[in-house]
Amino acid sequence: MEINEIELLSVGVDIGSSTSHLAFSNLRLQRDERSASRRFLIKDRAVIYEGRIIDTPLLDDRTIDIDRLTDFLKSEYDHAGIDPEDIQTGAVIITGETARKQNAQQIVEVLSKDAGKFVAATAGPNFESVIAALGSAATRHSRETGQTILSCDIGGGTANSAISVNGQIVSTSCVSVGGRLLAVTDAGKIWRLADPVRKVLAHLGQAYEVGDRISKRAIDTIATKLAEVLVEVITQPAESELARMLMVTADLDFKREIDAYSFSGGVAELMYGGNGRHQDIGPLLAHKIKALMKRRSLPVVEPENKIRATVIGAGAHTVSISGSSGFSDEDLTFPMKNIPVLRVDVEQSKLSEPHVVIEINRAFKRFDLKEGDRVVAFYFKDPVRNHYPRLELFAKSIEAALPNSIANNIPIILIFEGDIACSVGNVMRRETGLKTNLLTLDELELREGDWIDIGKPLVADQVFPVTVKSLVFHN
Repeated sequence: MEINEIELLSVGVDIGSSTSHLAFSNLRLQRDERSASRRFLIKDRAVIYEGRIIDTPLLDDRTIDIDRLTDFLKSEYDHAGIDPEDIQTGAVIITGETARKQNAQQIVEVLSKDAGKFVAATAGPNFESVIAALGSAATRHSRETGQTILSCDIGGGTANSAISVNGQIVSTSCVSVGGRLLAVTDAGKIWRLADPVRKVLAHLGQAYEVGDRISKRAIDTIATKLAEVLVEVITQPAESELARMLMVTADLDFKREIDAYSFSGGVAELMYGGNGRHQDIGPLLAHKIKALMKRRSLPVVEPENKIRATVIGAGAHTVSISGSSGFSDEDLTFPMKNIPVLRVDVEQSKLSEPHVVIEINRAFKRFDLKEGDRVVAFYFKDPVRNHYPRLELFAKSIEAALPNSIANNIPIILIFEGDIACSVGNVMRRETGLKTNLLTLDELELREGDWIDIGKPLVADQVFPVTVKSLVFHN
């Protein structure tokens, strides 16, 4: 009996500059009858558990407390009644200033190993902008209203922005503006002073250190400058010296007129009327941004999710599903993680062994990679007709282009936009010396600059969950 609907249990984990939390989601997949391979599409996403929000545990200003963090996450799994072995997809996101901690990569490795069989791990600022826009529902709002929405997720260390048009994210950016860049005790002593605030202080001709007393007036000035920088970079490319210094990525693409602005993240909770006791500049920064937006008559809409936007986006919006006609060698092991996508511009009309070899070499060169050094995913748009002699030529050309990868037993991953992966895989197995380590997937839309994780296959090993981690996201 053919399976037409499946469910995936997904987790999103957000380790931020100020707070850490997780959420579990159910993803419901149905076959697409319009697809040639009747691939599965995600039809519904339902958040089934939103965990507690805690202050991100630190050993000191430069080190995350791994033990306390993992204990917290394990307790959340227990409280939700979920076994890590049941997790099939998701993402661990280490964001903002936390991504710069000296043991951030160790945290990524520990959490992605312990949190389930398939959890992607990343901390890219553009990727964070993407999932925050999706998790806040700003991107969906752009599709439903036809408006161009600029969403901005303001956390403890950074503000991640994205422009959504008709349900598609077309540009992202990140700037070092956040609520916990400066934290002060009730007695007025600084207990946290991040590098971006040091840059603001230098710009103002001032200098403070952790432990110093700081006046309310000085704090107000710092918050004002940070708010001015944020509003500057969400309304135009960074022009002021301070804004350029605080930009983490390239500017947003402002070719389109922005119809409305949407804010998410912990600071946004305060902008839309939330409250709480804080020992940082979050409340003051929220007040300054809100006032500046009002003063400039910039239209603001309230998103569906605010402080939980990133964690919901990580759990519910990071996965894509391959077509149902892929080819996988039985000796491959999953998940495969952190694989760079190399676009290969093979044209049907020019199909030949020299053409394929040249284009694959060009793809390696664009990434400063050497063939045979590591696993990569080659992405083809429409390289060959589904005609046996042409498929055989294509297969033998791939073999000729990858001698070192084959000799080193590196998995060969070929991904196609169209429905041709099964045919390519079978012909390669039959007509070339590449008998093992081959994976072909189809009906995926990728772009050069993406990194992907490929999960354990589903539905009789026909369908692969693929997490696309867009590290560079500018059109």
